Order: sequence, then C-alpha cells, then structure tokens
Amino acid sequence: MLNNTPVITDMNVIPVAGYDSMEMTLSGAHAPYFTRNIVILKDNSGHTGIGEIHGGEYTCECLTSYIPLVVGQEVGKYRSILGTIHRGGRKAPGDDGEGIQTLDISKLKFVVQAEWAIECALLDLLGQHLGVPVCELLAEGKQRSQVEVLGYLFYVSDKGKTDLPYIDESHSSDSWFRMRRREMTSHEQIVEQACCLQEKYGFRNFKLKGGVFSGEYEMETIRALKKHFPNGRINIDPNGAWGLTEAIGLCRGMGHILSYVEDPCGPEAGFSSREIMAEFKNATHIPVATNMIATNWRQFYHAAALKSVDIVLADPHFWGLEGSLRMAALLNDWGLTWGSHSNNHFDITLTTFAHVAAAAPGSPTALDTH
Repeated sequence: MLNNTPVITDMNVIPVAGYDSMEMTLSGAHAPYFTRNIVILKDNSGHTGIGEIHGGEYTCECLTSYIPLVVGQEVGKYRSILGTIHRGGRKAPGDDGEGIQTLDISKLKFVVQAEWAIECALLDLLGQHLGVPVCELLAEGKQRSQVEVLGYLFYVSDKGKTDLPYIDESHSSDSWFRMRRREMTSHEQIVEQACCLQEKYGFRNFKLKGGVFSGEYEMETIRALKKHFPNGRINIDPNGAWGLTEAIGLCRGMGHILSYVEDPCGPEAGFSSREIMAEFKNATHIPVATNMIATNWRQFYHAAALKSVDIVLADPHFWGLEGSLRMAALLNDWGLTWGSHSNNHFDITLTTFAHVAAAAPGSPTALDTH
C-alpha cells in the first residue's frame, strides 16, 4: 500500500512590491514599484512551498478565495486541486475575451491565471517530499541542466522629470545597479546597457523593448546592437505598435540582423493581430514570436491555423507550468519554437521559469528575463 503524501495545513497569500526603473514601453513607463502576490503553502511534514504571480487586488482576491479548496488536501493530489479551481472559475466582469492583443494592461489580469501560483507551490512541496527538483515532476522530466536566457534591453526615461519616488542607485558599487536607474535613450546608451548586462550576467543574445520611439529610430538601435554583437541573436518587441505597412518596411531585408521580431503589428482595419501578423510573415519571411495573440488554447488554434507565429512565448503565469510545457511539446512536434515571456518579478518566478525551461522538449529559444 502506498503511503499518503503530506497534507496541506496552511495557505497564505501575501501582496508584495519591489522597486522598478522608469523603463519605457508602448503603454508608457514602469512605475517606481511593481506588485506581485506570493503564495505560501505549509504541509504536515514541516515543508514550505512557494509560488509567485502578478500583483493586483483582483488576483489577490482570486487566490484568497481558493484557500478552502487547497487547505486539507494531499500534496500528491495537486492536479485534482488545480482542476477543481480551474473548472470553478467564471468569466470575470469586464473580460471581453480580447486578451492583450492591443496591450491594454488593464486586461492583463484576465490573462494571468492566479491558480498557477498555487501549482508552483504545490510542486515545490511535492518535490521536497520526493527529494527531486520540480523540473523532474514536469512533462517528461528534466531535459537539460542549463537554461539560456537573453538580456532584455529597455529605453529608460529620466526619473528626474517626475516627482515619483524612483530610487537612486548612482552611488552603488555595482556598475549595473548604477546604470539601470539612469536615463538611456540613445543607440550608444542601449549598446552600453547590453555590454554591462553581458559583463554581469553573461548574456550573449538580446531583445530590445520597442514601441517607444519611431520604428526607424528603434531599428537603428537594433543595427547598432548587431554591429557590436555580430554573433548575438538580436530581437525587438514593439508590442504591436507598428502598422502592417510600416512593419514590413522596417523589417523587410533585415533577416541577417533580426533573429525574430515579437508582436510587430496589432489589429488593423477590422482584422485581428493574428491575421495582420500572418500578412507580415508572408511579406518579410522573418520569424515572428508572440506573447500577445496566443495566450490561451483557443487563441493559439487561430494563430496556428493562420501560420501567424513561429515562436510562442508561453508564460507559465498565463498557461500554468504543465500547460506551458504542453505547448512546448506541441510546438516541438510541429517544428515550431517554444519560449517564455518575462515580466517584473522576483526570484521565485525566475526560478520557476528556469525549471519549466529545463523540462521543455526540443530546442527552446532563449528565455526573456527583465
């Protein structure tokens, strides 16, 4: 007879905040702080499991409402626990099903699935009980011992132009800490940012967050990066900021510089982003990645049918750990590529993403990391 797995005795949801820089995006600039929700589970064997998900009251309230469905359950029944939570979910007021194809940040809370922070914490407990890392519990188990991540580059605005409480690290002994809080908007400054990140973290490949300045200006930054890192894979993510004609003009003939472009176009002239990006691909023959137009299985069905994307950045906070790896297996079988989108997060998420990538079949693209 098999022994029972430990029983969950306590679940806490703790909203937290971290410092951020004035990083610029299509939707404006990052605030001085970013928020997250931390899930802490304890079991009757004395172990503690942790998970992390996006911040906000909506997500916190969702997680808190799940406590009666989690406490008292066996850790080994984590799939049933998650299934009960997932099946009991209802479409939230204000969720029009559009997702984030237009980068409406207010709709991100409907794309993020709060219960996957619980999945992470449950797998943490189960891994401790069995004495194995979480990646061995996922999909077909551990596929690799190292996971590659890329350096995510941002134009950064001058925090002195606001009265917001951005922190000042100008006196830090760490060159990256000093740099990340100051203004960086020129091509030369972005190359300097990449060099500093490479020196500190060893990044060999880079992605630039676009949608901030004109497309022509941002592509000049991309050319400067490629000139300095001729062997690096250089990408850009304008979050759908460009019109189709503009995007084609900017990217046609750039295949020797761009390894892929992420979400170059948004919805246009009555057509969805999936349709517009299919036209972009046909015109440029440059691989396209997304974390905006294929954030659930129904969206992915249409993106795949239209051949809109080559790389799906399947954020485990959108898909769940197992869901993200289910996507990885499907993409690998179809000759497409899996990766994971990044956001403002703490080390719990960074570690979780590393475990998911360690279990992903095939040859994942380098993971995003802020």
